[in-house]
Amino acid sequence: MPSLKDLKNRIATTKATQRITQAMKMVAAAKLRRAQEQAEAARPYAERMERMLGSLAGGMGAKKGGPKLLVGTGSADTHLIVLISSDRGLCGGFNANLIRHTRRRILALTNEGRKARLVVVGRKAVAVLKRDMGGYFAQTYEDLAKPAPAFEHAAQVATKVLEMYDAGEFDTCSVVYNKFQSALTQIVTDQQLIPFEAPKPAAGAEPQGRSYGGAVYEYEPSEEQILADLLPRNLSVQIFRAMLESFASEQGARMTAMDSASRNAGDMINSLTLTYNRTRQAFITKELIEIISGAEAL
Repeated sequence: MPSLKDLKNRIATTKATQRITQAMKMVAAAKLRRAQEQAEAARPYAERMERMLGSLAGGMGAKKGGPKLLVGTGSADTHLIVLISSDRGLCGGFNANLIRHTRRRILALTNEGRKARLVVVGRKAVAVLKRDMGGYFAQTYEDLAKPAPAFEHAAQVATKVLEMYDAGEFDTCSVVYNKFQSALTQIVTDQQLIPFEAPKPAAGAEPQGRSYGGAVYEYEPSEEQILADLLPRNLSVQIFRAMLESFASEQGARMTAMDSASRNAGDMINSLTLTYNRTRQAFITKELIEIISGAEAL
């Protein structure tokens, strides 16, 4: 049985831990609001750019000689995964879910006879994956988006991806990140970036093409020239959107995790306090019995 001093020290330590987790929860909650606003503000722009590029690509039809980012290399032997994780921990299963999905994806590619490469953004995923998948690393970024993601951070990653693509180091590319849905829910998302894949129209929506809402558009310059200019920008926009979604998801996951940790600490404090009181009462009772027994012996 632990002594009263040990129980008292454990109670004090648990209370100190609870104060830390409560403070971290409040900080994450303060950051979450702004991060959520930024992520939600970026969605319409990124989605509209995808639809516009899909319309341009649909207008080209089956033309040959289109931009390489649109038509691809003609092969799918090597796949690049851009993984967006966090630089800090204590956010529940935020990073674990991403890493688990990435490992499954790499295993599936290997079973298909294809090669996999990794561009990892975030110190936590780098630290975990380098143990058994360091050979897949093409580039890593640690503490890139501090204190919060900015477009220049996404442009830096996109530039590296384009350099690798121009050098023929991969054929297809996708970005893996946690999409923010709520403070309690983050969805692991795997979005193809290269070659560009037009978003699927919603049920009942008109297929994309040169006409939209009854209007017919003529492009100047040609669709090929517009796509050649916009596709690299779209890559940066989509990576930036993924980083914003990931940052908001991280704050929501950390707030939820710290709230759960605070409640667990409270339960532990109650349990330890009850044990402390029972042990203290047992010691008092034992001392009283010894005093009474000694008095009767005299």
